[in-house]
Amino acid sequence: MTGLNDALAPNHTHRPASLQRAGFLPSTAPARPRRSAAKPPVSLVFDVVCVSHLRWKFVVQRPQHLLRRFAADRRVLFIEEPEFSDATDHMRIEAVDGIILITPQLQHGEQAQSHEDRVRALVTETLREHQVEDYVLWYYTPMALGFTQQLTPRLIVWDCMDELSAFAFAPKELREREAELLRRAHVVFTGGVSLYEAKRDRHHNVHPFPSSIDQVHFAKARTAIQEPADQAAIPHPRIGFCGVVDERFDIELLRESAHLKPDWHWVIIGPVVKIDPASLPQAANIHYLGMKKYAELPEYMAGWDAAMLPFARNESTKFISPTKTPEYLAAGLPVVSTSIKDVIRPYGDLKLVKIADEPADFVAAIAAAIAEKDEQWLTKVDQHLALGSWDKTLMQMKTLIHEALVAKESITRTRVPATPQLT
Repeated sequence: MTGLNDALAPNHTHRPASLQRAGFLPSTAPARPRRSAAKPPVSLVFDVVCVSHLRWKFVVQRPQHLLRRFAADRRVLFIEEPEFSDATDHMRIEAVDGIILITPQLQHGEQAQSHEDRVRALVTETLREHQVEDYVLWYYTPMALGFTQQLTPRLIVWDCMDELSAFAFAPKELREREAELLRRAHVVFTGGVSLYEAKRDRHHNVHPFPSSIDQVHFAKARTAIQEPADQAAIPHPRIGFCGVVDERFDIELLRESAHLKPDWHWVIIGPVVKIDPASLPQAANIHYLGMKKYAELPEYMAGWDAAMLPFARNESTKFISPTKTPEYLAAGLPVVSTSIKDVIRPYGDLKLVKIADEPADFVAAIAAAIAEKDEQWLTKVDQHLALGSWDKTLMQMKTLIHEALVAKESITRTRVPATPQLT
């Protein structure tokens, strides 16, 4: 692992050759004579400073997939929401997965300053200490504006992966700050097509990037591998779910489906957050195995007969694009989902995933999906998954960031100073 001191070294240590390999620069070609009036090229050597509402060490999601790859040729600093302790205010800084993980540590108790003011001071000082001067500021939450408005990045990116204002316990200021972030951002990415459709009229430079896939990782589930101990004793058929269990999870659908099929076993992997665990259905054929490491997921999926996406149909799921859809398919699993728009388009339309909402229909769709799994279906799955990967997604994002940098810096260079007014 890269040492913390090495990882925190200023970004001038990352040379253009690495950017060329990553697709930021064209391949080497004979130099052309430069015109004397030519403008200097836009520099593509910069750090990435990301601010997120998601914990890096929690469930592996979109930020981890993208930023690990971004860190291959530059410094990436990931700033989490604060934690509270008895110690005086400070930053905890770690080198993890090739990125610099920064977590504000705030002291409990009454303070003269607000939490945001204290985090703002810590962030400003940390970036100054580590010479983070030339950077792109990458947002996952508009709430981070409260402690980053003082920063002066070269470019602002908002990767809008969810409609956060529709989630349980969303801050009341979220919508107002989202409007402010849309005014400030130079480029906006969305976590799916339906979210893009909701944002495209609110910003001039919005681009949809649905959930991608680490196909090699999840394809391990197609080969015979050792059964995890806590799943080995569960009888077949097994219907699995992997992800965060929260207000988006249709508890009643699971309850009724398990009741309709008592000889099927329903395996739930993932943490329970924002809902009372006691509200989850309990039955002899429902198995909650808790949170697992990302590296372990193919081992569990290899032992399932089908996978499910039992999402409730409410405001919190209106714009989601579940990462698990392509991951289940890469694992070679038949998949049944409730009628989530970004699952229907494209997976349902392509007959790769079955769609059902009511319990009787849901279990019937699972039975049909298992029966219809064959090599022809797997071939169609692989052909579709080959169209998208996290590597391709990041490459496309890099191109759009480059274009936005060129546009912004061209405007800056050609701006004519205002004529002084005579008095």
